[in-house]
Amino acid sequence: MKPSRLLWFFATATGLLFAAAPPAIDAEQPTVMTALKSTWVRSNGNQENLLVLDQAVTLTGTNLRITCDHLEGVVVGLGDKSVTLTNHDKFKSLVVTGHVHIAQNGREASCGRAEVFPGEDRIVLTETPVLTANNGEGSLIQEGSMITITRGIVEVTNPKITIPELKALGVDPKVLSAPAK
Repeated sequence: MKPSRLLWFFATATGLLFAAAPPAIDAEQPTVMTALKSTWVRSNGNQENLLVLDQAVTLTGTNLRITCDHLEGVVVGLGDKSVTLTNHDKFKSLVVTGHVHIAQNGREASCGRAEVFPGEDRIVLTETPVLTANNGEGSLIQEGSMITITRGIVEVTNPKITIPELKALGVDPKVLSAPAK
């Protein structure tokens, strides 16, 4: 890979992996959550509600898919009688655990636990987190003990970063082994 291609790869992969907002899409999709068991718990004067989903949990939405074993979401505003349905931005937090896999816009994350704070544009991945982006030239893979993504900024604790193979930047070995003229 030439140095200019290497810079292009990093710029593209970093943009894919850490973009603050997903690219425009053709149609919005409702958020759909499925599981083998669910529980709603109303609390705090019906202003905050806890949604618990267990076993084979899947959450799909516009250009997003999350699978895990367990999901807990704090939903605010459901007790407001003037609102028939809450908006997706009414999720105060989501905690997903157990075989977590998140896919969005060609980016993927896997870990044992993910905490999502929509109002803060922040995601915290723990329990062996791995973040992967593919730009067509190869994959950029980041691993660590904790990965925090906040508005497009990624912080990795104890990072290990894997990029596609770098070609030798020195003299071509064929030139060195050619007979002298």
